This record gives sequence, C-alpha cells and structure tokens, in this order.
Amino acid sequence: MTSRIAFQGEPGAYSHQACHDARPEMEALPCRTFEDVIEAVRSGEADLAMLPVENSTYGRVADIHQLLPDSGLHIVGEAFVRVHINLLAVPGAPLSGIRRAMSHTVLLGQCRDFLHKHDIHRVTGADTAGSARQVAEIGDPELAALAGDLAAEIYGLEVLARHIEDHDKNTTRFLLMSREPDRTRRGDLGMMTTFVFRVRNIPAALYKAMGGFATNGVNMTKLESYMVDGSFTATQFYADIEGHPDDPHVARALEELDYFTSHLDILGVYPADRKRS
Repeated sequence: MTSRIAFQGEPGAYSHQACHDARPEMEALPCRTFEDVIEAVRSGEADLAMLPVENSTYGRVADIHQLLPDSGLHIVGEAFVRVHINLLAVPGAPLSGIRRAMSHTVLLGQCRDFLHKHDIHRVTGADTAGSARQVAEIGDPELAALAGDLAAEIYGLEVLARHIEDHDKNTTRFLLMSREPDRTRRGDLGMMTTFVFRVRNIPAALYKAMGGFATNGVNMTKLESYMVDGSFTATQFYADIEGHPDDPHVARALEELDYFTSHLDILGVYPADRKRS
C-alpha cells in the first residue's frame, strides 16, 4: 500500500512542492485546512503531515504554533523549500500581452518590481495553486498566475518568466509530523529538538530557565512566545535547540528548564535538514 503525506492547499502549492522534494516516494494528499492535515494523520488516512511553520521573509505561519502542541502528532523531520515564483499563463500567451497576474496576496507582494516593470495589475486569489488552476480554466491569454514549477506542470501552463521574486533568499521551513515519535539518531548533520513550555509565576523565571542552555553550551536556534487561550497572563514558549535530549549537555539544560516551568512538552526529535545552513 502506498504511504501518503498530507499537506494544506491545492495540488501544485508550495506545500505540495515540499512533499514532492522531501518525500518523493509518497503520495501527496491535499487538504483544505491545517486542521484537516492533522486529522488526516491522526485518523490514519495519511502517514505524515507536511506543515509550514515559518518563512524567511514573513516570519511564522499564523496559528500553526497553537495547533502543534495539541495535535497529538510528533515532529520527525524538517524541510526547507526555496520559494521561487514564476509567471504562468496559458500556452501561446506572450509576456507582452499579460495585463493581470493572480496569486495569494503574499506572493503578489513579493513580485512588486517585476509586475511594475511590465505594467501588470495584481489580482488577489485564494492561494497560489488555486490561482494557477483558475488561469488554466479561464483560458484568458491576458491573465497569468504567480506560482511554482509544479503548478505549471499540473495545470498545463507555460512559464513566461522564472524566479521573478524581489528577494532571492525567500525560503519556507516545514515540519514533518507523524502519529508516533522517533527519537533514534539519524542523519549526518546532527539532531534538533523542538519543545514548548510555560514558565512558573516567579520573578525572572524566563531568564533563569534560559540560563541552563547558556551554561551547558546548547545552541537555541528559535524561541517564540504566544498567548494561550487568548489570555494575556498565560504565555507559552516554542523553542528549537540543536542536539538530542539524551546528549548530556542537552539533558542538563532541559532538567534545569523543567525546574522553572509549569509545563514542558517535547514535540519532536529529528535530524537537521541539509538546507538548514
């Protein structure tokens, strides 16, 4: 039986591209929402979830941090996708004839220079792959879509211009999540550990909690805070560190963190992706 990996969006979306690049042997399963992606894995309809967590230009993906701790899933890998944006149109349409370009508002904002140079009006679509599908269905040679190579292939569109984004390092990080945790050491670039925690209600609790990582030489690559249940007094922190919980210096840091927290939950232990650097 073919294993499946679930993603949010339509076929040809950048999340689909992440599935294609990271797990080419798996069948990609499109889902309407992030919650649907998580449920597909929980129910057994899919074996893995591919969820975007942050973008190098626009920061973290809204709401995803609230979903992960309660998802019941475990992080088993990460993937980085370079977001190359192309101008796609129906076959035979010339670049000089394009008057409008449709895509998600974020992508439209990333191609301002190109669109201004070619006097192309921006049209907001629901998402990137959905815009490509609409362009193919409408068949108007003056209407183009902003999307990736995979969307062009799926919907039979021609690439009129490649890599037209204003910033040349725009990258999205994804997490691969499974029903079962995997804490085995794997990969050849070291391990990553992701966890969430809440500090105890004592003075300088966060400062003291972070001290264990500094004194034990553990590199923390990410630390973000967000409200819990809409409360201004309940703050949860999301963190990524380099290393495995069984590493002595990591174990000491986590033990010290546990002393100053009211809640600590390891979401996953996984190999660092080659593109992380």
